[in-house]
Amino acid sequence: MLSAFANAFRTPDLRKKIFFTLFILAVFRLGSVIPSPNVNLENVNQCRVQATTGANAGLYSMINLFSGGALLQLAIFALGIMPYITSSIILQLLTVVIPRLEKLKKEGASGQNTITQYTRYLTIVLAVLQATAFVTLAVNGQLFQGCALPVVYDSSLFPLIVMVLTMTAGTGLIMWMGELVTERGVGNGMSVMIFTQVAAQFPTQLWGIALHKGTQPDNPTMPNGAGWVAFIGVLGVGLLVMAGVIFVEQAQRRIPVQYAKRMVGRRLVGGTTTYIPLKVNQAGVIPVIFASSMLYLPMLFSQFNPDNPVSSWIAGNMASSASPWYNVVFFVLIVLFTYFYVSITFDPVEVADNMKKYGGFIPGIRAGRATQKYLSYVLSRLTAPGSLYLGFISLLPALAFVVLGEQAAQRFPFGGTSILIIVGVGLDTVKRIESQLQQRSYEGFLK
Repeated sequence: MLSAFANAFRTPDLRKKIFFTLFILAVFRLGSVIPSPNVNLENVNQCRVQATTGANAGLYSMINLFSGGALLQLAIFALGIMPYITSSIILQLLTVVIPRLEKLKKEGASGQNTITQYTRYLTIVLAVLQATAFVTLAVNGQLFQGCALPVVYDSSLFPLIVMVLTMTAGTGLIMWMGELVTERGVGNGMSVMIFTQVAAQFPTQLWGIALHKGTQPDNPTMPNGAGWVAFIGVLGVGLLVMAGVIFVEQAQRRIPVQYAKRMVGRRLVGGTTTYIPLKVNQAGVIPVIFASSMLYLPMLFSQFNPDNPVSSWIAGNMASSASPWYNVVFFVLIVLFTYFYVSITFDPVEVADNMKKYGGFIPGIRAGRATQKYLSYVLSRLTAPGSLYLGFISLLPALAFVVLGEQAAQRFPFGGTSILIIVGVGLDTVKRIESQLQQRSYEGFLK
């Protein structure tokens, strides 16, 4: 494996792609720490510490995840990659209900390019809306609740418009850099950038767990022995969880498909045997993102209308990931969204029709309606453990509250969304590099 890594840097073309990707990621992280115009950085840093350790830490950790900590710094890349993710999910869902989009999806590369263009436009619209919402919350003192310090120098209209435009332009720049990585770098650009933002918070969060268990009297910045024990324990648990996630993410049910021989012109084609790979986690991380977004809506309602009795109940029961109500609703939403997303991304009717059209059949199953029922049955049996797996992984921070305590668990880095993104994107990137190595030297990471 180490020799394969060395070969990756010895290959000129692959080395250029790796260094180009690292350069884009460095620029990406730099933009995540540069504040937007009109931001009082000193006050923002003080308010950010209070926000991430107070009662609303669960809320802030959720909305701050995909920005890599840039949102609570009001940086130029404060919105991160989230507007693009949201627009991609919306377009993917709309292809099921809008015939025009469904037709474009079936047109191949040209139709996909048109859908990609629609995704870019929608990303900018969502970025304007989200930037306006977060700037308004920051000016009104609701983004950093419990902090009375002003986070902007001038709250008049023009400086606030400049802040909104800066954050929107930052999102557009992120989208462009992600596409550059896809074309000229290694891996899927957007996925790699999400990976970078999530992984960037790991060192700080792990160090925070060590500090929470106590510090040395002569040096308050260094953790004592109990802190190191907690640090090593959390790191060990994280590695075990990652190993389990890798095992489940790689698990799949292979349904054998046989194609009958047939004449095409003067040639006899077909007679091959292949399979349909159905993953246990067919939906990936999308249901967790759906559920997090849905839980964020009532929290926004409670912030904009704090005097409502419903808002009081939401603030008391849904604002913290340690709340039983929060975890129950989160788990149920993940299960429901998993079934929903799998049903719209894998259509047994379409698969069965395509197999019948090209002379394919599952051994022991009739082509047509019987094949459709069989695929639906197998998919439902796989989706059940897949949804429970996603729900369990997503509740890891709640278990951390029980074991580590509230203050340390707020810095627990191995949350469901984080670990699924890191493992999924890491596996995909390694496979892409391995495939390029095999094209050049027929030797990958695994011999």
